[in-house]
Order: sequence, then structure tokens, then C-alpha cells
Amino acid sequence: MAHDPHDHDHTHGHSHDHGHDHGHNHAPPQPDDKVHSYYQMLGIAIKELLIEKGVVGADEVRAAIEKRDSITPANGSKVIAKAWTDPEYKKRLLADGNKAIEELGFQMTTTHLVTVENKPGLHNVIVCTLCSCYPRDLLGLPPSWYKSREYRSRVVREPRAVLAEFGTILPNETEIRVHDSTADMRYLVLPMRPAGTEGMSADQLEKLITRDSMVGVAVANDPPRH
Repeated sequence: MAHDPHDHDHTHGHSHDHGHDHGHNHAPPQPDDKVHSYYQMLGIAIKELLIEKGVVGADEVRAAIEKRDSITPANGSKVIAKAWTDPEYKKRLLADGNKAIEELGFQMTTTHLVTVENKPGLHNVIVCTLCSCYPRDLLGLPPSWYKSREYRSRVVREPRAVLAEFGTILPNETEIRVHDSTADMRYLVLPMRPAGTEGMSADQLEKLITRDSMVGVAVANDPPRH
């Protein structure tokens, strides 16, 4: 599965934790490239129409795009590192993700952020089975593999095999929970803090936290050995 970013999103409502109950009103499934091309063309047409009608200006559109492009997984890494080093913050993050990330200057104003914690014997993975709902306001644009039909269909059926393809080999006794994002809910994985990092600062810990570990297809990196 390739790991390069590509923009795309839909509005929909569905949820499950490895039990699959969907309530959708979607068009018949289409190959990924056709779906993406259709919505990209639709987005361009809407943008041009809004500019033509004077609803928004070209400068406003450009500023919005630049703001979106400035969001990277480093924002999420700050949140996770704070949770690793501050037990009270971790409690707040698990109780109300939106309020907790606001404390660090990040906002998710249109969706509810749910943080799921990895623990010994439990590993969480995020997917959006029909579209590409993703915590963009915190992590930036999703990678192309996250939106691929292969990932969306396989991770709910054979998550252990998919994780293995990312190089994440979990013990057989570890439970894997798959969380399906919805139109108004996004998930963030709180990875387990690697052993041997007790003396590391939050800034140092941020370097161990990757985008993939916050999606759940990987674990946080081990600290460098000296």
C-alpha cells in the first residue's frame, strides 16, 4: 500500500467496532479513481461557482487551502506526547478529545474527536469503510492507502493480516478493535508509550509518534539506542 497524501472526503454516517452495521444512502460503488475524480471535479466546479457569485473570494479560497496544507501529523504527535507525560491531560483527552486538543491550540469544530487507547492486550485501528473520513483538522490530509478500497474493505475483515503488511506484528492474544469513522465522528489512536522513554521530554517523545501509529497501523517507534 502506497503512503503518499491525496485529498478527498465525503459526508456519511456509520459506525462499528468490528461488528458491521451501516446506514448509508450512497451511490453504487465505483472504482476509487472514478469516485475521486468525480468529487474533485465537483469541488472545483463549486469553488468556481462560489467565486463567480461573490460568495467567497479567490484570496479566501487560497488562504483556506494554505491553512489546510499547514496541518500535519506533528500536531497529533504533540497531543500524544502531552498525554504520555501528563496523566491528568490523558484523562481529559480520553474523556473529551475536542476540549483536550483545544488546550494545545488545535480545534475540530465540526466533528467529535474520540480517542481510543492502546493497552497491553488491546490494539486499536481506524478506518472509514466507505469514504475517507479522517481527523484532518489534527493530522492533516489522509494518506492514499487510507482511502484505498483494499484497506477499507480488508482491515475490517482481516486486521491482523493488514497490520502485518505494515510491519506491525502483534501477539495472537492481542485483541484488535477496528473503529469505523462517521460523518460527525473521528478517531485518534493513543499509542502505548515505548519502554525506556521514562526520562525523555515531551519534545523528544514527539519524534517517536508517527501518523501511522495514530491511525493504528503501526506502533510508536522505539527510542534510539546509544
